[in-house]
Amino acid sequence: MPDNPLARLVVIAGPTGSGKSELALRVAERFAGEVVNCDSIQIYRHFDIGAAKLPLSERRGIPHHLIDTADPPDTFTAGDYATAARPILREIAARGHLPLVTGGTGFYLRALVDGLAPGPSRNEDLRVRLHAKETRRPGTIHRLLSRFDATTAARIHANDIPKSMRALEICLSARQPATQVFAAGRDSLTGFRVLKIGLFPNREALYKRLETRMEAMFAHGLLEETASILARGYAETCKPFEAIGYKQALQCLRQELSPRDALFYARRDTRHYAKRQMTWFRQEPNLEIFSGFGDDPDVISRVETRIAAFLQTDTLKS
Repeated sequence: MPDNPLARLVVIAGPTGSGKSELALRVAERFAGEVVNCDSIQIYRHFDIGAAKLPLSERRGIPHHLIDTADPPDTFTAGDYATAARPILREIAARGHLPLVTGGTGFYLRALVDGLAPGPSRNEDLRVRLHAKETRRPGTIHRLLSRFDATTAARIHANDIPKSMRALEICLSARQPATQVFAAGRDSLTGFRVLKIGLFPNREALYKRLETRMEAMFAHGLLEETASILARGYAETCKPFEAIGYKQALQCLRQELSPRDALFYARRDTRHYAKRQMTWFRQEPNLEIFSGFGDDPDVISRVETRIAAFLQTDTLKS
């Protein structure tokens, strides 16, 4: 499909547990939409309960894309996501339907819409060496990044090993600071007008909902699901096992945590994760914030009104 400057794309973003899936279903039903997943764990097959993956029977016949796309050992980066998602968006628009990008992985969304700066590909040998250094002396990767690129290091929390690792990898592979690599420009999405909806529930209400949801995940088979994935022959080192819930389930199966403690830490880490997501999305360019949960009738009504106006506007924003 040739790029069409009038093609529409709606994003529904927000922290985990904010009701994005329900809102997306309601919007899709009204506006002939198709959902494009933007959650980094729902990408993976077999990871269902802990990823809060909507069962097929509950999708109301609405097409969902980029769910169960990768096997657990696969690496699926933000760049991979953008590469996979963009043709799907164009295919949906070509069918005369509305693409609805829905999820809470902010870096995936940023890569999809704004693009990523060109940079060196992953260097697994280098990563193994850097990981070994970090294991011997925690904090090494961020300290090295500060030496090679203080500007980038200042933007990354010292405990965020994956981002520090990638930035340092870029510095060492490109032989220049990652800041200079990023300045080379980004391959942004073309052919779409984008409306970004951000769900921001009351924080305390969100935390209560997250605690209840995590308790339900453990009660309805998260430990058993984790054991079944391992029984398929997948290693504990697979990327999706790092996700909150699965990480604690693994520790429980290894008898490092009791079921009670596993639930405690999963609840705690989910709250912290939701807080980080809200901080990220507050900095997302052009995000229109709607206070409340996505399953709240008033929020649904306001979002549908906004989307209806967006779809009826023919002139491009400057």
